[in-house]
Amino acid sequence: MLKKILTWGGIAFLIFFIAFRPNESADVFKNIGGGIMDVAEGFGDFFTSLVA
Repeated sequence: MLKKILTWGGIAFLIFFIAFRPNESADVFKNIGGGIMDVAEGFGDFFTSLVA
């Protein structure tokens, strides 16, 4: 039950954040995407150095 409440609360906060602060939410998503890309690039570099 608590997990369900926290999930719906998180979704509501996300919608509120996007609706009332679109520029800041876009920056957050850009930063998250950049972090994911950095991790993927690190894995790529690691596997490249393994084979080379």
